[in-house]
Amino acid sequence: MTTWPNIYLQDSATPLMEQLMLFHDHIMLILMMIVTTVSYIMIMLMFNNYTDRNLLEGQMIELIWTVTPTMTLFFIATPSLRLLYLMDEINSPMMTSKAVGHQWYWTYEYSDFNNTEFDSYMTNQENINDLRLLDVDNRMVLPSNTFIRMIVTSTDVIHSWTLPSSGVKIDGTPGRLNQASLMLNRNGLLFGQCSEICGTNHSFMPI
Repeated sequence: MTTWPNIYLQDSATPLMEQLMLFHDHIMLILMMIVTTVSYIMIMLMFNNYTDRNLLEGQMIELIWTVTPTMTLFFIATPSLRLLYLMDEINSPMMTSKAVGHQWYWTYEYSDFNNTEFDSYMTNQENINDLRLLDVDNRMVLPSNTFIRMIVTSTDVIHSWTLPSSGVKIDGTPGRLNQASLMLNRNGLLFGQCSEICGTNHSFMPI
């Protein structure tokens, strides 16, 4: 495997993940501007000649350092809230799928079909073609370009169904149904893992 996931996000498989990656770049640009400005001010403070040591107030500079952070927060909050509502919005899904977390494997149900249910365990390491700790014996299959409602729950402890390339991370809580929207626009094999510390074999229940 390459090392690209260690330095950047995985390639997006959904329109939502594309938007999340753009938002990530947007925030990083703002942060770099802030870090550069603050670093410049700190360096200049080390080399100042105390020429303004008798200055007691400055209306303009106080106005600038009050308005500028306000505008910065506005440019961060606006796309953030838009993405937050997009992630939660589920209008009329074309398909419903359910993931049930167990210690330590997943059970998948296709709610739109009768008696379609199977368990998904991590595979052993005998097959050299399998990715270590990431491949399963029964893979979940979802159609592309289809608006899917993903329902996640658990039977014992809190699990977290996470598929990084799709931008979906949803907790499976015992006695509760949590839901998320999902639409895959890229065909392929996607890997994920439980992202909640759910016990001793927590790292052995891939998706």
